[in-house]
Amino acid sequence: MNKRQRLELAHWAVSQAQKSGADEVAVDISNSRDIEVEFRDGKLEQLKESTQNSLSLSIYANKRYSSHSTNDIRKESLGRFIEEAVGMTKYLNEDPFRSLPDPKYYQGQKEIDLHINDSYYEKITSEKRVKIAGEIEKIASAQSDKIISCTSGYSDTYFEATKVNSNGFEGNRRSTYFSAGAEVSVKDDITGGRPEGWDWRTAHFYKDLPSEETLAKKAVKRALQRIGQTKLESGLYDMIIENRSGWRLFYSLYTPLQGSSLQQKSSFLEGKLGQKIGSDKLTVIDDPFVEFGLGSRLFDGEGMATKRRVILDKGVLKSYYIDTYYGKKLGMEPTSGSATNVVLDYGKRSLDDMIKDMKKGILVTGFLGGNSNSTTGDFSFGITGMYIENGKIVKPVSEMNISGNLADLLNQLTEVGGDPYIYSSWLPSMYFRLPSMYFKDVQFSGI
Repeated sequence: MNKRQRLELAHWAVSQAQKSGADEVAVDISNSRDIEVEFRDGKLEQLKESTQNSLSLSIYANKRYSSHSTNDIRKESLGRFIEEAVGMTKYLNEDPFRSLPDPKYYQGQKEIDLHINDSYYEKITSEKRVKIAGEIEKIASAQSDKIISCTSGYSDTYFEATKVNSNGFEGNRRSTYFSAGAEVSVKDDITGGRPEGWDWRTAHFYKDLPSEETLAKKAVKRALQRIGQTKLESGLYDMIIENRSGWRLFYSLYTPLQGSSLQQKSSFLEGKLGQKIGSDKLTVIDDPFVEFGLGSRLFDGEGMATKRRVILDKGVLKSYYIDTYYGKKLGMEPTSGSATNVVLDYGKRSLDDMIKDMKKGILVTGFLGGNSNSTTGDFSFGITGMYIENGKIVKPVSEMNISGNLADLLNQLTEVGGDPYIYSSWLPSMYFRLPSMYFKDVQFSGI
C-alpha cells in the first residue's frame, strides 16, 4: 500500500466513523517489514521476516473516548469494525477532557529532510543479512580462547505510516532502521563466573553501522574486561557514567516530567517549573530535528508539530511533557506527551580525559536492575564498571549499588563529556544521545 492509498483509506475511515456517530476521529495506518538474523556459536539460529499492516482508530463520541486497532484493512471488514468501535464507545463513562488537539498546534510543521529513510534498504539481500551476522560471530569467536558462547545478529526495518485527524491534520512518515552487534560470555578463572559483554548499534542509514570487525571486537573486549570483577568497600566515590549507559538515569527522570505524573501527584518535579533542580552543567534538550536521529520527526503522535524544546537549562526546569489530555486536566499548554531525541549541551573532553583526572572513583559501564520512585525521586541501581585510581583503571567491579535521590544526583554533576553516543540507547518512548558524565561524591554500597 503506497502513500496515496493510505491517505485515501484513512480519510474513508474518518468519514465512516463520523457517519456512525463519532464527533472526532484520528486514524493511523502503518506498514512495516522486519527481518532478523541470529547466529549462535557458529550456527544460524534464527532467520525471521514479518510484514504487517495495521490501522488504529481513536474515537471521540459524546464526550467519551476509546481506541481500537486491527490488522485487517480491507474496506469490507473495516466498515463493520468501525461501526462497532463507535457503538462501543457510547457505553463508556464521560470524560470531558478527551479531544483531538486544537488545530493551531498542527501549524508550523517544518518541511525538512530529517534523513531517516535510507534508499539503500532496497539493495540489501537476504544473503547479505546472513553474511553480516555470521561474520560478526566468526570474528568475535576467534578473539579469545576464554569465550564460552557468542551470539550475533543483524536486523533491519522498513516503516511507513499515515495519520489523519478529522479536524484537519494529515501527515506521512517513512523510515528505515538497521541494527547489528554481538553478545559474548567468557570464562572467568578468578571468580568462576561467566561475565558478559555486548556491543549492539542501531542507525537509520546502513552506512552508519560500524563494521562487523568493530562490533565483534568491542563486544569481546568488554566481556574480557569484566574478568575478576569484585565489590569495593561501601562509601562515597566519584562516578563517571559511560555515554551508552546514561539512559538509565535519564529514563528515571522522564516519568516525573510527564503530565500524567503531575496530574496524579506522583512526580517529585511537580510545581518546580522555573526552579533550579540540577547542576549548572546540566542542559537537557528535546530536539526532534537531529539529522539521522532515531527520535527525529516532524509531528508527534497526536499530530502536533514538533519543536526543539529546552527541558533543563543549566539546571533550571523549563518544560514538562504535556499532551492534549493532561494539558486540559492541568490547565497547562500542551507541549507534546512524548520525547524525541534527548540531547545535552555537550562539553569538549573525551571519556579518557575525564578518567585521567579521577583520583578515586568508579566508571559505570552498565546498570543491573534497580528502581526509582517518581514521587520522591529516590533511587537504587545495581552497577557494573571499573574502579579508577589516580587516573588509571585498576580492576573491574560489580554487584554494587548506587543509591540516593535524583534531585541530589543531578546537582552532583560536575562535567558533561563531548562524546555523545549517536547510536542511541533507546526505549519505545525515548531516544538518547548522551555523553559520558562525571559526578562527585556518589554513595556506593558494596562490602
